[in-house]
Amino acid sequence: MLLNEQVAALIARRADQTTQAMAEQLGVTEGDLIAALPADWVTLWPGEQTEALLGQLTTWGPLTTIVESAGSIFEFKGPFPAGRSGHGYYNLGGDGGLHGHLKLQAIRQIALLSKPFMGRPSHAFVFITEDGRCAFKIYLGRDEARQLLPAQVSRFQQWQQATGLPTD
Repeated sequence: MLLNEQVAALIARRADQTTQAMAEQLGVTEGDLIAALPADWVTLWPGEQTEALLGQLTTWGPLTTIVESAGSIFEFKGPFPAGRSGHGYYNLGGDGGLHGHLKLQAIRQIALLSKPFMGRPSHAFVFITEDGRCAFKIYLGRDEARQLLPAQVSRFQQWQQATGLPTD
C-alpha cells in the first residue's frame, strides 16, 4: 500500500492524532508523513525561507513553540523572539522567554500544517530537516477560551495560498 493510502487510512480512524504519532505508527519520518497528508492540510515551502519567516513571526503575538526530543515534549507559550544570524546559527534572544540557537541550514522544508488536534482545529509551522525529522514546530496562539486567534488564522490561511513567504 502506498504511503498516501496508509495515511488516509490512519486519518479515517483518528484524524486528530499528532503527525509524530502517525509517523511512528507507519515507520516513516515525520517529514515523509507530512508530505503524504491531504493537500488541503499542508503547504510546503523551501527551507531557505526559514529566517525570513521567523523574523515575521515576531510580530504575531502569542504562539506555542514545541520541540520534541526522545519522547519528551518541550513547550513555550508566548511571542516568538527576535533573532539574528551569527556563528552558523540563528540566535534567539531577548528579555526572558524563549532562547536558543537554531541551525537553519539543516531545515529542508517548512510545512504550513492545518489539521484537527484534540477535537479542535490547529495550525502550525513545522520545520523539517534534511533527514525528514521535525526540528521544531510553531503553533498559532489561542485565547483564554482555547480558541485560535482570528488575526493569526487569517494570515496563516493567506500564507497557505502562497508558494513562499509573502512580503506583506
